[in-house]
Amino acid sequence: MLDRFKAFWQGVVLAPVVNLLIRLGVSPDAVTLVGTIGVCVGALAFFPRGELLYGVLFITAFVFSDLVDGAMARKTGRTSKFGAFWDSTLDRVGDGAIFGGLALYFAGPGDSQLYLVLTLVCVVMGAVTSYARARAEALGYHAEVGIAERADRLVGILVLTGLGAIFDLPVLMYAALWVLAAASTITVVQRVWVVRQQALAEERAAGT
Repeated sequence: MLDRFKAFWQGVVLAPVVNLLIRLGVSPDAVTLVGTIGVCVGALAFFPRGELLYGVLFITAFVFSDLVDGAMARKTGRTSKFGAFWDSTLDRVGDGAIFGGLALYFAGPGDSQLYLVLTLVCVVMGAVTSYARARAEALGYHAEVGIAERADRLVGILVLTGLGAIFDLPVLMYAALWVLAAASTITVVQRVWVVRQQALAEERAAGT
């Protein structure tokens, strides 16, 4: 859903940053790595201590690298299969750090076993969502379906966690976790169903 805003951010807001990094000779892969390190530091340094707003702000400063590196690669013609692999792999690391940091928060100052479990559900189902699509495509199927793409999950948890910290309304973060856990689970089911239908159609075609 949020992917449609990428063109605006890459073409207007982040274009000066993209051009500067290209002039400095920075590689897209290096931007991906630095962005991921920043996200991990922000999530694991601030969230477990209950400093949710600082964590969100720190992460947000680096999370746009996911748009910058892709724009750099396309503008310089340095797109590659390894670059796509590198980007996707580090995306999983960053996502795991964000929800892992929240899990540590609920295991510590947040003191909630319920939301600790719910955060872990988000971690697992978010990873399975990405894996299901990657595995389907490796087998020759398509699985570009679902109500919870990565960008939606990321923006949802960061925005509502930040707003909850600003206005002292932790219920916003709680609501985000419930919605994301449900949406991620539904997305996994949708992708399994779509791939299953393709596999059955393939079997029927082979039997005729």
